[in-house]
Amino acid sequence: MDFLIGGIAAVGAGVFTNPLEVVKTRMQLQGELAARGQYTVHYKNIFSATYMIAKHDGILALQAGLAPALWFQLVLNGTRLGAYQLLCDRGYTTNKEGKIVFYKSVIVGGLCGVLGGYTGSPLYLVKTHLQGQAAKEIAFGHQHNHEGTMKALRNIFKTQGIKGLFRGSFASIPRSFIGSTSQLTSFDFCKQWLLNYPSFQDAPLTTAFTASMISGISLSIGMTPFDLIATRLYNQGVDANGKGLLYNSYLDCVGKIWKSEGFLGFYKGIGPSYVRLGPHTVLCLVFWDKLKDVYKKFSDD
Repeated sequence: MDFLIGGIAAVGAGVFTNPLEVVKTRMQLQGELAARGQYTVHYKNIFSATYMIAKHDGILALQAGLAPALWFQLVLNGTRLGAYQLLCDRGYTTNKEGKIVFYKSVIVGGLCGVLGGYTGSPLYLVKTHLQGQAAKEIAFGHQHNHEGTMKALRNIFKTQGIKGLFRGSFASIPRSFIGSTSQLTSFDFCKQWLLNYPSFQDAPLTTAFTASMISGISLSIGMTPFDLIATRLYNQGVDANGKGLLYNSYLDCVGKIWKSEGFLGFYKGIGPSYVRLGPHTVLCLVFWDKLKDVYKKFSDD
């Protein structure tokens, strides 16, 4: 039930935040391996990106990749939040007094995130491909031209096998570890800290909302560079042998981005990333908290 609760909470959040994920992906692919001033900027900010996507690709393009995105959320967070709750209940993140231990929370949260992220990697691959598909006038990055989730999975498997479905999955490890541990650790610590104040002690929804907003900031700052690297590796085209056309490895990707786009290149899309991760974190963790309360209430009855 812990796994199901975590998955449902994330799916509920994903429905509302997927358009921001589309905008973020487009901005992360914009100007790939090109220095500032050497490419046309179609996506200047969240608002201009939203307008350009709706104008050239249609309003429904803002929900591109919704199906694999929601399945990915179900697999990722069902595994991540379910395993995390299971380990928390068994005392793996706390000391003898029941207080959260920082390093234990970091390790447990990170490893649970890696497990979920790697398991859902084929879905994240297809999600990235679909969200990166754009009209010729505003396209950046490799265009895979998939016709849908199932066709994409079948075509990738047919041409590249299981290895193709998990292409780029290594990039999910640092992304998932940093993202999961920064989110869950900051959320738990914030909740524990807020409960020291009387105004939060009898307001569980307000406490969860405040803690998750702070958690979203931590998540955006920590995860954006790793998220951008993952997007580039997942989206790149491959040759007949399945070898990447732009990047040979994770470190090769990091080096090329640094050399051509500089430090700020790793933070492309941080605006929509937080605007997405903030509400997504709030919705996901608040849903998660409330669903756990509902389940506990019915279990006790």
